[in-house]
Amino acid sequence: MAASEYVLEMNEISKSFPGVKALDGVSLKVKPGSVHALMGENGAGKSTLMKCLFGMYEIDSGQVILGGETVKFESAKDALKSGISMIQQELLPIPYRSVMENVWLGRYPVTGFGPFKLINNKKMLADTKAIFEELKMDIDPTTWVVNLSVSKIQSMEIAKAVSYKSRIIIMDEPTSSLTENEVGHLFGIIQKLRAEGVAIIYISHRMEEILQIADEVSIMRDGRLVGTFPASELTTDLIINKMVGRDMSHRFPPRDNVPGEVVLKVEDYTSPDPKSFKNVSFDLRKGEILGVSGLVGAQRTELMESLFGLRPIASGKVWLHGKESYIKSPVEAISRKIALLTEERRVTGIFPILAVHDNVLAANWKSYVKKNFLLDLKRCDSDVKKSIDMLSVKTPSSKAFMQNLSGGNQQKVIFSRWLLTEPEILILDEPTRGIDVGAKFEIYTIIADLAKRGKSIIMISSELPEILGMADRIMVMCEGRMTGILDGKSADQEEIMRLSTQFM
Repeated sequence: MAASEYVLEMNEISKSFPGVKALDGVSLKVKPGSVHALMGENGAGKSTLMKCLFGMYEIDSGQVILGGETVKFESAKDALKSGISMIQQELLPIPYRSVMENVWLGRYPVTGFGPFKLINNKKMLADTKAIFEELKMDIDPTTWVVNLSVSKIQSMEIAKAVSYKSRIIIMDEPTSSLTENEVGHLFGIIQKLRAEGVAIIYISHRMEEILQIADEVSIMRDGRLVGTFPASELTTDLIINKMVGRDMSHRFPPRDNVPGEVVLKVEDYTSPDPKSFKNVSFDLRKGEILGVSGLVGAQRTELMESLFGLRPIASGKVWLHGKESYIKSPVEAISRKIALLTEERRVTGIFPILAVHDNVLAANWKSYVKKNFLLDLKRCDSDVKKSIDMLSVKTPSSKAFMQNLSGGNQQKVIFSRWLLTEPEILILDEPTRGIDVGAKFEIYTIIADLAKRGKSIIMISSELPEILGMADRIMVMCEGRMTGILDGKSADQEEIMRLSTQFM
């Protein structure tokens, strides 16, 4: 096929960072009006390849051909001018500005002339409304972004990418924060763009989505291209095998944990915010994995953050090991052997400009202070190495900056941070979000092992197969209320969805 039939060709792209070769001679060819999926484990090089295309990284060697012409972008601005836009995996909007200001950032419409130009807010509002109407998005353009849910921010970023009228749109995990209905809406937008001749490069770990939406699938492993295949010829098992290079017929590990006595009891927990959780009661047993399911807006995260001392409560009681307790702060929660892995790792999890070493130890520094008030550096290094090895974190060294790790490896580091505190109760809020299938299995295995050792796990997840595959019991929430608790062995997706939409 002639090169002119591709809107984009990336030939033999290589990129290295200190201590690691992220891309090793990767080639990618994308046709106009197609959805080209890019898959691979965390650290395989998918996002790095796209950041090279988008001008965020300078390639070490290789060639990029756009519309038949060789190009070299020195910045994302150059890429945008050339008709390439990107929805990045980590959402980084400007929270204390309006939605419309975020959409048109760097290209505000102006009125006036010469040095007397002013931002034309009236036109900006009208243009934003027009895009939202075209994409059938229900977002108020004047709302400050800080007041939006994660899924609404994701939708805003999708609208922003579309607003550039690009010929190529890169979507890096665009559905990671979307509800099922919003995913269906996004697929409708993608079909519309495809019909207009726009090429979509779609990165996702959700294989069902890939098989539903993609025309072609390129699979990467360890910085190299495994191959490009028609989506119609692939199955979930084939994709997994090519991604990880090994058979993974079992998505969840066998579990032999035996739940024991009640270690946590919550009664009539109610938030002071009338729109948040209300009159929630449940208990958690020793050695149990309690899944928490519900749609976006169910207030699962808010409830768990209140138990960790991050949010106040208006009323309700908590018993820990039979004793009534009220946890006022995260410091107190940690001292009582409770840990919380938060949903948004970029915002509330990682310290991006610190080393992996410091991120692993962040919640546990006090335990390494010796009698002379100095840190036991030898034990620090030993524990960090054990943590990195146990979770198979892909990093050139423990001294590498956290911001240089892939999203999934950042998640593993946060997980290892909390394991070092040796918690008795571990609250996991979307623990495998943005993590590939191989790394997910590793996380599941660790969760299962912790439960077997008598640790109590609360696992919030928006993925129903994950909840059904891992939970002993499943608590379902809808709009701040607990609508039911199901036995994990007999529950099914239909029953969970019914309870998730059981408005009270």
